Amino acid sequence: MGLFVALAAGLLFSVGLLLSGMTNPETVLGFLDVAGHWNPTLGFVMVGAIVVAAPAFAWMRHKGRTLGGQPVTLPDRRLITPQLVIGSAIFGIGWGLAGLCPGPAIVLVGRGLPYAIVFTGSMAIGMIIESRFTIGAEASPPHPSGNSA
Repeated sequence: MGLFVALAAGLLFSVGLLLSGMTNPETVLGFLDVAGHWNPTLGFVMVGAIVVAAPAFAWMRHKGRTLGGQPVTLPDRRLITPQLVIGSAIFGIGWGLAGLCPGPAIVLVGRGLPYAIVFTGSMAIGMIIESRFTIGAEASPPHPSGNSA
């Protein structure tokens, strides 16, 4: 059942990315160009996604499980670490340079687009490098309440 839920969620997510224009780097870069020819459509996509996802997140937060029944541990929303700030900045730089983030890039790999393949390959290399620096740092996941147990 878990594989079916993952398959359905992945297909739904990728179709949503394609239909909303999130896989078009020009749309993303237009949204990020607040000082130039700003394109607000991505903002509408984000608001729509939040409105649709909010009930599922509320249910998950209350039950401690996903809709598919998998247990979830959520991080503390108030904890701002240097890693979060630095990682967010690096993500933003990459997003601004390429107009892609991980989800849309993976969808575009499925279309065989060379720039998406290079982007996703580079992203995979970055994830491998990151995993070498954090071995043991995530050995014990945070407690669902955000406090260490």
